[in-house]
Amino acid sequence: MNQYLERIYNGVVKENPSLILMLGMCPTLAVTTSAINGFGMGISTMLVLIFSNIIISAMRNVIPDQVRLPAYIVITASLVTIVDLLMQAYTPSLYDALGIYIPLIVVNCIILGRAEAYANKVTPDLAAFDGIGMGLGFTIALTIIGLVRELVGAGTAFGITILPESVPPIAIFVKAPGAFLVIAFIIAIMNAVHIHTEANKKVEGCDGCCATCSISHEKDTADKEATKA
Repeated sequence: MNQYLERIYNGVVKENPSLILMLGMCPTLAVTTSAINGFGMGISTMLVLIFSNIIISAMRNVIPDQVRLPAYIVITASLVTIVDLLMQAYTPSLYDALGIYIPLIVVNCIILGRAEAYANKVTPDLAAFDGIGMGLGFTIALTIIGLVRELVGAGTAFGITILPESVPPIAIFVKAPGAFLVIAFIIAIMNAVHIHTEANKKVEGCDGCCATCSISHEKDTADKEATKA
């Protein structure tokens, strides 16, 4: 895998900002009442992230260390203003639904975190692909969470009725507690899969179940004998 594809894979899977790193949780919890809202917020953040990474990377040797973070915020704020005005002009319904969370992209810790941890250390092309990867990961996470909440809480998906009227929606899923529940279930599933696959990589012949693992039992026995000696 080349370094560009690795950046995308890293953002979508290995270091998904919402489901692995737990960054940007404020918009993740607040705007995912529907799949459209989640997708809109994800795309908006991704555009800001890509261009802020490129600009910060290109100016990494110009921005003094003493004003590094303020400079990042100014760059991000300028890009967010452009996105905000474009959404207000061309997608007014989505703009109204997202509300105050569009300007809050300025202080989204995903954007500032990637600028500080990666973009200011690499070339603009790598920084751009890092922004694409992290932005896609954020967009996918928000869209999935919004889709589940909308489907269970309102019986629709992207505004289209899916569940029949005989199946009553569970209204709590389109409220604040629903966001926590959906994220918890998704992370639990991801953790279960992750633990199993990591175990197989670390110990040859491991089936992911430590309770019945003969290799683990033999290791424990050897450790106890070594301690006694």
